[in-house]
Amino acid sequence: MPFPNIDPIAISLGPLAIRWYSLAYIAGLFLGWRLMRHYAETPSYKIKPQKIDDFLIWATLGVILGGRVGYVFFYNFTFFLENPEKIFLIWEGGMSFHGGFLGVVIAALLFCRKHKIKFLKLSDLLACVAPIGLFFGRMANFINAELFGRVTHVPWGIVFPTGGPVPRHPSQLYEAGLEGLLLFLVINMAARNSALRNRYGFLTGIFLCGYATSRIFVELFREPDAHIGFLLFELTLGQLLSLPMLAIGVYMILRARLKD
Repeated sequence: MPFPNIDPIAISLGPLAIRWYSLAYIAGLFLGWRLMRHYAETPSYKIKPQKIDDFLIWATLGVILGGRVGYVFFYNFTFFLENPEKIFLIWEGGMSFHGGFLGVVIAALLFCRKHKIKFLKLSDLLACVAPIGLFFGRMANFINAELFGRVTHVPWGIVFPTGGPVPRHPSQLYEAGLEGLLLFLVINMAARNSALRNRYGFLTGIFLCGYATSRIFVELFREPDAHIGFLLFELTLGQLLSLPMLAIGVYMILRARLKD
């Protein structure tokens, strides 16, 4: 299948260009903020909506700074060591989910400490909304024709503009469906159960396990980064970074279920 030639620039107003990638971040943060406000008012959490409003700024900084720092250190450290001025050129691409995840975790820990909020309450709220951002982010990756999959002969293989003349797995869409849509449905179905909501950390565990499992699976179809390739035991970097998330997720679920 030919790649649908979608302009990465969604809106162009003279010298100002707004990219789909930027809109994906905005949509994920905005919709996540609205859903967090809704859940925060339930008896299980009792967090004032104004606190969620305040946390939006913290989360935004955590996603952007963490995502960029994670990409620099996890994926292209040597290049940025030689070209440090490129670190700040975020619009040229280069964000890491695992880095953004750690950035939000740090932001949440600091925010909870400052406002005396139980961390697992906030992390469960974040777990309910994080797949929204993942969905939009992966769709933006597809529009940008980046992070495509390995060569394939399946009927839905796509010839990406920068992927050579051969069809490849649209792995960005696989991730959007698994890490985004499916994980969102699973977590929010669980969140409808008040007994599960009251076991703080359970929803966080579902998110960690769901994301890690999805990422490890989709990496089987995603083209490894050319400058990294395969690592320990023929695993990709994305798989290796997801394994600790999976282990922590299993622990969080067991901890929540065993708690009285």
